[in-house]
Amino acid sequence: MNAPATNSEKTAPITIQRGAPGEESWTETFDVPWRAGMSVLDAIVWVRTHADSSVAFRYSCVNANACKECIVSVNGKTVYACTQRLLEEGTEVGPLTNKTLIRDLVTDIVPPKENLRTILAERAKG
Repeated sequence: MNAPATNSEKTAPITIQRGAPGEESWTETFDVPWRAGMSVLDAIVWVRTHADSSVAFRYSCVNANACKECIVSVNGKTVYACTQRLLEEGTEVGPLTNKTLIRDLVTDIVPPKENLRTILAERAKG
């Protein structure tokens, strides 16, 4: 466990899958301050701000469920981290398994027809 919250507050463990292409993945568990209704995204932001600034994740909140940047796997289900609630007993977070991993929780979520690599490859063929 890394960077525990202060003793006077309730905490919840969040386990984050780490790694990048070409390396062995691993998990790290962090105790984050917990309050009823907090989101998984709140917890990941807390980890990055207070415990490990190297945790890679993506979000760009306009309003709940509008941007789709924070989509991850939480306890084995594909969800938006901004709307998924952090469980007091513990939450496991990982990258999407059906997308190309970039690093930690960041995957290539751009649709293939909008992906610059795909567009350039198609232009090179044509």
